[in-house]
Amino acid sequence: MFSHILIAVDGSTHSDEALVYARGMAENFGARLMLVHAYPQTSDLLGYEDFERLVSRRQAAGQEVIDAARHQLGDTATDIHENLLEGPEAEAILAAAETHGVDLIVMGTRGRGSIEGLLFGSVSRKVTHLAPCPVLLIR
Repeated sequence: MFSHILIAVDGSTHSDEALVYARGMAENFGARLMLVHAYPQTSDLLGYEDFERLVSRRQAAGQEVIDAARHQLGDTATDIHENLLEGPEAEAILAAAETHGVDLIVMGTRGRGSIEGLLFGSVSRKVTHLAPCPVLLIR
């Protein structure tokens, strides 16, 4: 039924729970699993003397989230790919889903930015409304 599952990770408790579901589904369906994390845009750092160092710091923090998710997955026969992206979370998840032709997006209902989500609309809500495929939300 599903052959390519995207799991959006951000290091939150809900994201960790979603990872458990995504792994189980990938194993049951023999699907590939793509870990996706978006770190904040770096355009706000333009003009700083140490721009490159600040960008590297954001990328490294994003890679730590991906590495933690991969570690949480443990040993599995599932084919796992990583996609570390820059930009707004919802847009990055949607772009990765479209570009890679995923069958399913799995994500937590609340991430690390819950206050921002209350003010501007949550990432999961935006992804659910605009995704090119089914979305499974985990609480």
